[in-house]
Amino acid sequence: MSALGVGALLIASVATPPARAAAAVADPAGLVSTLIGSSNHGETFPGATTPFGMVQFSPENTRGDQTRAAAPGGYRYDATRIRGFALTHMSGTGCAGGYGDIPFLPHAGAVDTSPSADTTDAKYASDFAHADESGTAGQYQVGLASGIGAELTATTRTAAARWTYPAGKTASLLVRTSNSEVGSSAAQTTVDTANRTISGSVTSGNFCGYINAIGRRSYYTLHFHAVFDQPFTSTGTWQDGTLRPGTTSASGGTTYGTNGYPVAGRGSGGYVTFAAGQAVTMRVGISFVSQANAQANLEAENPSGTGFDSVRQAARAAWNTELQRVEITGGTAAQQTTFYTALYHSLLHPNVFSDTNGQYTGMDQAVHTVSGGQRAQYANFSGWDAYRSQLQLLTLVRPDVGGDIAQSLLNQANQNNGVWDRWTHAAGGTHVMTGDPAHAAVPSIYAFGGTGFDAQGALASMVRAATTVTSADLSRDGWNVMVVGERPSLDKWLSKHYIPANGNAWGGAGETLEDSVADFGVSQLAARLGQNTTRDEFLARAQYWANVYNPANGGYAQDRNDNGTWPSSDPAGSGGFAEGSAAQYTWMVPHNVRGLFDKMGGNATATTRLDTFFHRADGTWALTGAGGLKAEMNNEPSIGAPWLYDFAGSPHKTQQTVRQVVNTLWSNAPGGIPGQDDLGAMSSWYVWAAMGLYPLAPGRAELLVASPLFPRIVVHRGNGATLTLDAPNAAAASPYVQALAVNGVPTTKPWLPESFAGTGGTLSFTLGTTPNTGWGSAAADAPPSFDTGTQAPTNLALGKPASGSVSCNGNETADKAVNGSVSGGSSDKFCSTAAVKYLQVDLGRKLDLGSVVVRHAGAGGENAAWNTRDFDVRVSDDGATWSTAVQVRGNTANASTHAVSVSGRYVRIDVRASEQNGNTAARVYEVEVYQ
Repeated sequence: MSALGVGALLIASVATPPARAAAAVADPAGLVSTLIGSSNHGETFPGATTPFGMVQFSPENTRGDQTRAAAPGGYRYDATRIRGFALTHMSGTGCAGGYGDIPFLPHAGAVDTSPSADTTDAKYASDFAHADESGTAGQYQVGLASGIGAELTATTRTAAARWTYPAGKTASLLVRTSNSEVGSSAAQTTVDTANRTISGSVTSGNFCGYINAIGRRSYYTLHFHAVFDQPFTSTGTWQDGTLRPGTTSASGGTTYGTNGYPVAGRGSGGYVTFAAGQAVTMRVGISFVSQANAQANLEAENPSGTGFDSVRQAARAAWNTELQRVEITGGTAAQQTTFYTALYHSLLHPNVFSDTNGQYTGMDQAVHTVSGGQRAQYANFSGWDAYRSQLQLLTLVRPDVGGDIAQSLLNQANQNNGVWDRWTHAAGGTHVMTGDPAHAAVPSIYAFGGTGFDAQGALASMVRAATTVTSADLSRDGWNVMVVGERPSLDKWLSKHYIPANGNAWGGAGETLEDSVADFGVSQLAARLGQNTTRDEFLARAQYWANVYNPANGGYAQDRNDNGTWPSSDPAGSGGFAEGSAAQYTWMVPHNVRGLFDKMGGNATATTRLDTFFHRADGTWALTGAGGLKAEMNNEPSIGAPWLYDFAGSPHKTQQTVRQVVNTLWSNAPGGIPGQDDLGAMSSWYVWAAMGLYPLAPGRAELLVASPLFPRIVVHRGNGATLTLDAPNAAAASPYVQALAVNGVPTTKPWLPESFAGTGGTLSFTLGTTPNTGWGSAAADAPPSFDTGTQAPTNLALGKPASGSVSCNGNETADKAVNGSVSGGSSDKFCSTAAVKYLQVDLGRKLDLGSVVVRHAGAGGENAAWNTRDFDVRVSDDGATWSTAVQVRGNTANASTHAVSVSGRYVRIDVRASEQNGNTAARVYEVEVYQ
């Protein structure tokens, strides 16, 4: 029986959840501490933003060098001097250059020299103390040593500030237009005294550009329009070292210099003064398209007359809406703060990039407009980091946003000559890191229910990119961090089935593992779309990881020469790998763990090696900083390894190890994130771990099981499904699963089928302080692995004879609902307005059935209000006598999954109420049937 069939059986009987012992957290936004991660190289920013917001209004700290930010997020906890508050940031990046656009500095004193001449930030900056600082979801405030109070908040595309100036000092405001984090190639500022506005633009990019000249370029222009509630008493501008009092316009970028950093003393901006001793409110709209759009965004989201406090309250409410999708009960106050701050960081990126009118600047630098069912274009894709668990978590709670992100990535590829760049920033590709992560990410989004994008188009584009060798793939430009090819040395991948040591990638062995995961993702999307030839081809390619596994070198992945020989290799070294060692990367075969363990010699050997990986010789934990032979749970190559005990018959060790990481490496302090948060990638690991669940492999939606940190967790999916995790005796000292029931049915499997994430259900954990070594130890309990001999569940309805009630039009017939596509436009569906509406599929013979998936109007890009509201799923052996398997009422999801656990030849959808608003047209884009 397939995994999907197992899930269907588990969901068939739903138990009544136990009564709650305590109330769930009511105001999770109030628990968020944005200072978590701002120390210990977490590189997060503490400022104000909204979920997936275009604006991140946050301080820019300085250590006395205007050409270097204190940290890539603009802020570092131990750098207690601020040179401005900028409108854009990225959270947790390792490279500098992630925005920092348009720093505003409230200054207590006259502006009598050029701010660009203040190269050590001695004059135009202010100290502060952490005692005078606070940050939570949607707001940030700090009291500066200059006597100025700064309060920040935001909407999706606008920022709001309240500057409170001290009496007796000149109340100045500097707009450092050209001073993006790693400089600019152009900038322009205009002050309009009559209308109390400051507007302009900066042209920048240069992410990681100081590492390699290939990145030393601009690829976006940010426009801004700031409006003030107080009149200007004086104005001025500057360019480079020249101050120009009384002027109202300036231009000039900092340039990127010969080392990729801005040139000291270069740049332009403007300043104004206000009457002393008053509070000044500022509203700022931004756009990556035009000045007109920046102003329109401001008028739409933060119009004249909107008070600062109302914007702040709305931002907090927006965060509560998202954070309450994962509802926790119990735990300590510190655990609750750590959890909700991690969830907050997981929902910062990717960012909305299109304006309120739908326009955005594409990777081709042309202006585009979102269309079809896409609601917004998203930007800032930290691919190598995000594909492992962050996009899965995001899509779990917001399938609609996940679908828009997948469409955004496809749009970027289409605008970028078919290249799926691995690290995109604003409207540019930076090529940073390794592998082909979008090919793992997009199938993962689809697997977790983010199906509202052109999946067929995405698959076709990915297959082309993975099979067509380009000149960039043959180039070493940008080596090593920023190799320009999407698939470096793709020619070798296709001919030798691994990336050799002297190839174009940043580490041949690591690239081989990454490309194997990417190809597995492609195979799974192809399977879901009914393209079985492509599925088989890419599933075979997904096993190429084995070609860099060297049993003669202790059983580690390692670089391999072009001629097939093995160079000398140190398993503790990073040769052949990016940001990790051979020992750390060897575990990174998530789609075929069984195959990896078999090569190692079986479960016992794999378990011993995992034990050694996570412990020192004296038995103490080795979770970070213990050397290349040990785990580094502060970075992505190691974070999947604790879950692998589930495959080896020792799930109690997964439970123990995951809980140890959660309890010791994460906290509610500024240093509470163990490494760079990588746009929420590491924080998403914590959220999954605290829930006791983790995605099995990119492209799949099975969940590996550990144990939840809280007595009760309820996940309210955006598609209407609910996942409830009850563990009444959960505590820091009780990580061990004694028993588990899924919807009231006991199970010994330390994993959940895809249907659980899709349809929801209840997990009932019994936890204890000592391991139950028998639970989950049988070979039959192990999670699935995917080799060439295994396949994803097959859609039994694909291409089968279908019939139905009279269709709306001649091209909207029943066969369109079993053609494997939702991407052929609004006519690629079955539609009926008949008095009795139904759709029926003949599977050809009687089969045991596990689940039925129905893709509604929203899945095809139409109005989600047209999704079928009420319907019955019925099954028959002969097409005449029918039994009802599922009654669905009040559906709003674009795609709904229904466990049936019956047998039959015919499957029928009987529509009871067509749409949410009472209209009569029933639209079904696809019906899928699985065993």
